[in-house]
Amino acid sequence: MHGHARDDAVRVGGNARQQFHDARGYGAPVEGNEIDLAPVEAAHLLYRGDLDSVDGDGFRDFFVSTTDAEPRFALQFLVYADLRERGFYLLPAREPWVDADTANAADCDFVVFPRGKDADDGVVEHCVRVVGERASVSATEMAGYVFAVVDEESELTYLEASEYSYDGETAYDPPTNLEGDLLDDRAVCWNAPEDLFESGFYGQPLSGRDADIEGVVQLSLLESASLVADGALLFGTDDDHAAVVERGRAVEGERFDRRLRVYDALRERNVVPKTGFKFGADFRTYASVDSVEDLGHSETLVRVVQPDHSFAPRDLSLDVRLAGGVRKRMVFALTDANEGIDWLSVGRLTP
Repeated sequence: MHGHARDDAVRVGGNARQQFHDARGYGAPVEGNEIDLAPVEAAHLLYRGDLDSVDGDGFRDFFVSTTDAEPRFALQFLVYADLRERGFYLLPAREPWVDADTANAADCDFVVFPRGKDADDGVVEHCVRVVGERASVSATEMAGYVFAVVDEESELTYLEASEYSYDGETAYDPPTNLEGDLLDDRAVCWNAPEDLFESGFYGQPLSGRDADIEGVVQLSLLESASLVADGALLFGTDDDHAAVVERGRAVEGERFDRRLRVYDALRERNVVPKTGFKFGADFRTYASVDSVEDLGHSETLVRVVQPDHSFAPRDLSLDVRLAGGVRKRMVFALTDANEGIDWLSVGRLTP
């Protein structure tokens, strides 16, 4: 069976509709038994030996010439072939292969249907975007897509991005008579009740085997700013909140405002954020803290980025791999500190 190039498709006649479209989900029907194949579909059928040639070209010539004309074609073919081998039907996310609503967005390369389903069932499992490992991906345009990342050795990694929401169960109201001092890049609260740390999980007690003091807790500048804003902590300055925010900006620049915005938002949702330094993140989070003595594992790692941030797939893969290795979900908080926060979860996917 032979195909002929027509505009941006490959027209195949004979019994192509029954053999390729009806039985195996390739192409878009046109007239009679003819179908139009997208170039990646035609390449896959040539690769399998189901199609003999396209305008006299076998797989090698067709693959090379199409890649010369469309630089991302080689990457798209690898993803298409991999998903087909995994038992999925999929189509290019453009008309006439799928309708405009099903295509979802111009950035989608393929719509993938659940195993055992095709376009006629009207159910889309994934909207797949194909990217090379050296490409960049805008953070604000990631939610709702599966990213098929093709590395330099043509191996594939699938990353699924989705919106995320926090809803914790940590109910703790700090006292209103705490006193402290700002000390360089942290603060100390001198009259902390035991439950400030044990139930609220604020700070770290300044204690030890040799200590002869009680009720002293070291606080991060983020924790201090949050407690001051709640009216719980006093430093004795003319404007305690301005003082701690100014100190935070002096320590880490404008990132402090964004991180404080995220910290406050998590606390407002009854989620406890603690430093994620050991995991290379801004925060690790706990949805429910009854007692630090009986503390479970944190559930997510949070990295704070600006809304216009662009991810390198390699960095995404690193963050997601690390989070998965410690059994946590990787969440990115997109904010410029003056507006709201978009929460973006990214995880590995095995189709």
